[in-house]
Amino acid sequence: MTTVPEYFGSLVFDSRMMKARLSADVYHSLKRTIQKGTKLDLSVANAVAAAMKDWAVENGATHFTHWFQPLTGVTAEKHDSFITPAPDGRVIMEFSGKELIKGEPDASSFPSGGLRATFEARGYTAWDPTSYAFIKGKTLCIPTAFCSYGGEALDKKTPLLRSMEALNKQSLRILKLFGHDNVKRVCACVGPEQEYFLVDKAMYDKRKDLIYTGRTLFGAKPPKGQELDDHYFGTIKPRVAAFMDDLNTELWKLGILAKTEHNEVAPAQHELAPIYTTTNIATDQNQLTMEIMQKVAAKHDLVCLLHEKPFAGVNGSGKHNNWSLSTDTGINLFASGETPYENAQFLLFLVAVVQAVDDYQGLLRAAVATAGNDHRLGANEAPPAVISIFLGDELTAILDSIENDTPYNGVEKKKMKLGVDALPRFTRDNTDRNRTSPFAFTGNKFEFRMLGSSNSIACANIMLNTAVAESLRLFADELEGASDFNKALHDLIKKTIKTHKRIIFNGNGYDDAWIKEATEERGLLNLRTTPDAIPMLIQKDNMDMLMAHKVYTESEIRSRHEILLENYCKVVRIEALTMADMARKEILPAVEAYVSSLVSVTTAKKALDAEIPSNYEQKLIKCLTTLVDTIDHRTDVLEQAMVKLDTMGALAEEAAFIRDDIIPKMCELRAVADEAETLTAAKYWPFPTYGDLLFGVK
Repeated sequence: MTTVPEYFGSLVFDSRMMKARLSADVYHSLKRTIQKGTKLDLSVANAVAAAMKDWAVENGATHFTHWFQPLTGVTAEKHDSFITPAPDGRVIMEFSGKELIKGEPDASSFPSGGLRATFEARGYTAWDPTSYAFIKGKTLCIPTAFCSYGGEALDKKTPLLRSMEALNKQSLRILKLFGHDNVKRVCACVGPEQEYFLVDKAMYDKRKDLIYTGRTLFGAKPPKGQELDDHYFGTIKPRVAAFMDDLNTELWKLGILAKTEHNEVAPAQHELAPIYTTTNIATDQNQLTMEIMQKVAAKHDLVCLLHEKPFAGVNGSGKHNNWSLSTDTGINLFASGETPYENAQFLLFLVAVVQAVDDYQGLLRAAVATAGNDHRLGANEAPPAVISIFLGDELTAILDSIENDTPYNGVEKKKMKLGVDALPRFTRDNTDRNRTSPFAFTGNKFEFRMLGSSNSIACANIMLNTAVAESLRLFADELEGASDFNKALHDLIKKTIKTHKRIIFNGNGYDDAWIKEATEERGLLNLRTTPDAIPMLIQKDNMDMLMAHKVYTESEIRSRHEILLENYCKVVRIEALTMADMARKEILPAVEAYVSSLVSVTTAKKALDAEIPSNYEQKLIKCLTTLVDTIDHRTDVLEQAMVKLDTMGALAEEAAFIRDDIIPKMCELRAVADEAETLTAAKYWPFPTYGDLLFGVK
């Protein structure tokens, strides 16, 4: 039997495979490109392509594709075979460096947000050598960036790589001030936890809302939900365990460090967590993980639901983005140190994050804004829409003592001075986790908990990387010119704490009093919905910062603003049309059929004996008839609102109308339909119920 270490990464053209199949000169040239960003010579590219092709063919591959991440939120690929005609009428398998480095897919049908006209079809994919090629099925997949004919980024990878470079550049400036001349690179690393639901495929196939929208638009609460907390970390059911076993195997073959798996809070909900890797690779691997989850689920006659809120009344699914900074010398910059200098450095990077989150809270909120996530944020199962940072009691006390120049009453009672003076040590993981915090420090990393389960992690990390890079830039500008570094360092940290402490909150984020305090007293943003959050992208100070670090051009930012608003409108439009269709074609006929059967029973009772009362049937007939009329009326109202929606022009106007008018009408229709479900006999209800879906997988 093949062991995990033997097959782990077997479908990845990683460093181990490169070293084995490339000449020493080619291998070292490629490594320089990966580590330092040096230009790749075409002869080196040809050698890499030939070795990559040979390896792929040996593993059953017949095609190659430039695998990229357009602004659809999912991945894209166009397959080309390796075959090339031979003079004798046969074919040979070839793959050139030119084909490896650049591809030319049709870019006209991908979202561009006005960056290009529909008839301008040309686009380019460019090999990203920092992310390893892999085999999926019979295809060699080459991770690539995707841009237009004019060079504008049409994907998520390109800005992510730019943001990583901006963060590296500014981090190195800070580290040089602390004497770390040996550090050549600082990399943001991420471990994204992935939550999901598993439902039976036969039941899924009977629900148009799940098929068209990924979530249930109707559904009364079952008698039992998550009230007993018995599903969380509970025994994994055999069918789910078999799915998880196969999923691990497929992920491990692709070098994805799937580590932790368990049942989540809601019935039928589960979680997978990987080990950290660089943000670029983590982003690629998370996209792959979501795709493979769905494929493996299908093999088990299951469906993997990645929607943020597939079921009302139980917890939705998020994606916790665990983020840290590491040097190429193996130092975690968010780990406290053994010496005063190490701790001073730690505190400087810590307050850089505090400043970044405070200054660019709107950008971070916009990065996680989707129609699906709107159902989850602030619903007492996920962080509120207000962004704050949790640091824990000890770190907060240390920052308070620095701000006020008072003794720290912790492990060591000493006045807080930085530089070569003594700084109290503090232990890692010395505080409880705060699951209500959007942005929590958890020992040697930050956990950004606001991402929705179906989100690409690229967007959040682009904004986080760049915002922190901006804080570090400002810090470096101030410290590099200081005549007394230790004093300047102390003053800078003190000033930063005083200016940005409003973003620090260690309490209950679900408490209504906190939301009031955050917005009315602290002046923090409360961007409750996607139409509220997306305009933050084009706010001048946010645009200026992103452009200054060359992460986006102005046109690229404005295109994202338009694409996200358009996606929000399209998603909710599909949901509303699906609701009306299900109400008209399934729910109303089902309830009417049940009413008809009740009328027949009443008639039969009267025929048997006029003295036999039929109060039960008559009462139920009256109630259901009223509900039928109300469902019909509210469906009419929703359809009329959709007609009005079609007359609108500007996306912002359309999104606001959806938020303020369409969604409330959808909620009103759902409420009465769900009430009808509770009164309709089970055999008449036209699709599987919440109870069927949440408890149907054994």
